[in-house]
Amino acid sequence: MYGFIWRHLPGPTAAKAVIALVLVLAVVALLLFVVFPWAEPRLPFNDVTVDQ
Repeated sequence: MYGFIWRHLPGPTAAKAVIALVLVLAVVALLLFVVFPWAEPRLPFNDVTVDQ
């Protein structure tokens, strides 16, 4: 998959590296600001029951 993406990026190696870095940062930002906040209330990690 990464080879496929690398082959289809335009430009020389330096330009491909910069574009790949921008793509990775965009995916991380999408996950942090959209996907994780949407998924967090749906996850059961805070449903803790302690018996006394």
